Amino acid sequence: MLVSLTIRDVVLIERLDLAFGPGLTVLTGETGAGKSILLDSLGLACGLRAEAGLVRAGQPQCSVAAAFAPAPGHPVFATLAEQGIAVEDALVLRRVVQADGRSRAFVNDEPVAVGLLRRLAGQLVEVQGQHDQVGLADPATHAGLLDAFGGLEVERVACGESWRGWRAAERALAEARTQIAAAARDEEFLRHAVEELSALSPEESEEPMLAAERQRLQQGERRAESIAAALGELQPRDRRRGTGPAEALRNAARALDRLPPPNEEAQAVIAQLAAAQDALAEAETLLQRLIQESGPDPRRLEQLEDRLFALRAAARKHAVAVVELPALLASLKERLGALDAGTERVAGLEVAARAGRVAYTAAAETLSAARREAARRLETALAKELPPLKLDRARFVVDVAAREESAWGPDGQDRVTFLVATNPGQAPGNLQKIASGGELSRLMLALKVVLARGSPVPTLVFDEVDAGIGGATAAAVGERLARVAERLQVLVVTHSPQVAARAGQQLRVAKQVRGDRARTTVEPLDTRERREEIARMLAGEQVTDAARAAADSLLAGHLL
Repeated sequence: MLVSLTIRDVVLIERLDLAFGPGLTVLTGETGAGKSILLDSLGLACGLRAEAGLVRAGQPQCSVAAAFAPAPGHPVFATLAEQGIAVEDALVLRRVVQADGRSRAFVNDEPVAVGLLRRLAGQLVEVQGQHDQVGLADPATHAGLLDAFGGLEVERVACGESWRGWRAAERALAEARTQIAAAARDEEFLRHAVEELSALSPEESEEPMLAAERQRLQQGERRAESIAAALGELQPRDRRRGTGPAEALRNAARALDRLPPPNEEAQAVIAQLAAAQDALAEAETLLQRLIQESGPDPRRLEQLEDRLFALRAAARKHAVAVVELPALLASLKERLGALDAGTERVAGLEVAARAGRVAYTAAAETLSAARREAARRLETALAKELPPLKLDRARFVVDVAAREESAWGPDGQDRVTFLVATNPGQAPGNLQKIASGGELSRLMLALKVVLARGSPVPTLVFDEVDAGIGGATAAAVGERLARVAERLQVLVVTHSPQVAARAGQQLRVAKQVRGDRARTTVEPLDTRERREEIARMLAGEQVTDAARAAADSLLAGHLL
């Protein structure tokens, strides 16, 4: 419900803080006191059009904040969650309008688009005014209201589920057809690519393994080259001239052998040279064995290079990484398989889509039949409410008409519209176009009396619903407002003492003039003040004892 309304510098209102309770609250006051400004302020907070003329003269801006306390599980919380807005205590809708007409919107002090403000407010409050009716007058709400009145939740849910099942089947069919069409266009490419990649037979982790083995073989090749170079240094570089180190050692030993004996030092050197020859021979033998053991397989290295080149060339051709080639091959095979088996799959999906349509149509027809029966009951119930509201010549019609297929949806195949004829012989028409302001407000009140049980909107605002009526009719309006207020919060701007007497809370709107400046004030009334205010509404400017007695009579039995 609406908890409070805070207004700053709106037209004649300088500063105003209002608190509201449950049940029926009336706003009374003399004509021109500023009651309409309060409704304009609430409308501003609810996202209605902002105008520079709303800003109080001499001020740079005006602001209005409306605080709501939705019941747990109210649909507004889902909307807030969609927008990522958290609500702990109250939900505050705030609007600021600059003197040049520009405005800003806030939800719990977070800046938002005005459209979101209007969407949230539409779930929280309905305004039925003399000139601007929203809520029940919007045909988009009529199907949901009729379903709530008729208790058609089961039928509506079944219709929504069958709609979603049918649409899912249609999407699957359309997707399959698109895939097959695309595959058919690319059939030649697909077959060639599958054949080429299948011949290549790539494996997911193959590239890093091949690269590691190639690096190992390349390192072995360099190792063999180094060993061969070392061996080359030990072996004769020119075998004809015998210039190798082994030959040089032998030549040196032979030269020392020619020295005349006994020469012990020469013999020692010869022994060392012999040992050097043996060590050199052993080193040559070891190096020969190392070459044989570590020499790379040139054929294997060539195979590795060719394999890596082929894999990377295929990856470049298809613009993927080498590691993605197996997945690409699987995807291409799947597309090719879809083309080969496409006709059979599409035929199955077509059967499922037809079955989904049949199921949805059956559920929608069930909902339509239930709606037509509920429509008759709603017409009958409303017809009983109209005469006491001075609408005895009015005829209310619930039109349940079939929509074209393009407009079918989860809520069924019907276009539900509330129509009214206010005079005999008149064809029923749109609520706002046929009924006058006062008639429409009273008609909306009658509808709310009948539909209050299923209303998702917790707060209703009526602007002068009693315009142009009095006596028993005004009393009937007050009685019906009180009945609606048993389930919903109701705010009413009224000039009728019969309506005011029904309220649980009464606020008096007054205009004060000081010098050349006017200011609107609002004050809650206690029991004594209510008696005086209702007496004024009965008698006019001069309040008499008779008027007070009449006020007492009206208030009797209605005060909380």
